[in-house]
Amino acid sequence: MSNESADSWLRPAFNAVAIDDEGRACPDIPESACREEAGKFFRHVGSLALSKSADGLIDPKLVLSWLLLQLGAPAAFVGLLVPIREAGALLPQLFTAGALRRLQQRKWAWAAGAAVQGLSALVIAFAALSLEGQLAGLVIIAALTVLALARSVCSVCYKDVLGKTVDKSRRGTATGLAGTIASVTVIVFAGLLATGLVERLTLVTIALFLAAIAWLAGAALFTTLREAPGATEGGKSAISAAMENLSFLKSEPQLRRFILVRSLLTATALAPPFMIAAAQTDSGLSLGALVLASALAGLSSSYVWGRLSDRSSRKVLVFSAIAAAAGLAATVGFALAGWLHPLFALPPVLFMLMIAYQGVRLGRSTHLTDMANADNRAAFTALSNTIVGLVLLAGGVFSVIAAFSGPVPVLALMAVMAVLGGLLALGLEEVQA
Repeated sequence: MSNESADSWLRPAFNAVAIDDEGRACPDIPESACREEAGKFFRHVGSLALSKSADGLIDPKLVLSWLLLQLGAPAAFVGLLVPIREAGALLPQLFTAGALRRLQQRKWAWAAGAAVQGLSALVIAFAALSLEGQLAGLVIIAALTVLALARSVCSVCYKDVLGKTVDKSRRGTATGLAGTIASVTVIVFAGLLATGLVERLTLVTIALFLAAIAWLAGAALFTTLREAPGATEGGKSAISAAMENLSFLKSEPQLRRFILVRSLLTATALAPPFMIAAAQTDSGLSLGALVLASALAGLSSSYVWGRLSDRSSRKVLVFSAIAAAAGLAATVGFALAGWLHPLFALPPVLFMLMIAYQGVRLGRSTHLTDMANADNRAAFTALSNTIVGLVLLAGGVFSVIAAFSGPVPVLALMAVMAVLGGLLALGLEEVQA
């Protein structure tokens, strides 16, 4: 039985969530892939929802930071979590893209990366069960490093596989729907944390095991995706591939602008710790409340941002920048007026920023996928992610500024970054046109 026949029962659901016009063709993928698109669409949604759910359950900014403190690890380890997770997932991509191009079917690389992330999560879970102090910190940091490197492989390959199997008009919908499903999972987790019905360390440890299972299941599901063999030209050594990828900065002005926009909008990822610091509290918001705010933002906006991205990813980046600037400016205003109460004023502005963060993630992902073609998509992705990884690593300078002048000036600077990012995004092309 063909995949088209086996997945025919998915067609009505596919039409309901992803098709604007009945019988719409697939101008951006081969006819054979179009006939099987419903099944491929939901395999993408399922695999990505499992991966995003695992991300939410193991969130380094919130969950792992709390876990290290509970295990008595030195505070220095806590400060390493976000840089390792973010930069480790992005920086290697400039050098791995060339090697990954040797694979005709890159779904196997994504599946392998997801499986390694699952195994890394298992190591972290066992560390939570059996280790304490500095040893726990070392093991968790090492496992997170491996997880981040595996994630970098997934990031390079995913947009390329998505571009070959799902039509341009529906890619944002697939990623947005996956984000919404994952948000429901994380909301349940946050609700349990907030209620205190289960001892928190026990609940976090269970969540780590569930994250491992989710990644492994996502890897298995992704291997069932039918991906046509792709071009393998350009699989070169790390240095030669890196130099060739860098040449795109000179030849592709829209890629340069996109990378600059994305770099400025890293403010949406870097700002939350400074917002919480500006509220002058380290206990007013519980772990459950923080996770809940993030998950609710994802639930309420991911699908909407995804659908809007399929119409104009440029406008999504502009709107996200506006929302980020408004949220950060409001935080600065509340802080200067002494109104940034951790239980009243902070949650709404944090929620607004996380909605902007979701928009930036979905808008930039869809824009890059649709801006590139099958020949340069992996290279564009690797180059963009590597440069932004360096920007995130350089974001440590904000901690230095905050140490001397406090978090409020940092937030004001980030609000300016969001404004500049939105203005530059206006000059991006409408790649969905």
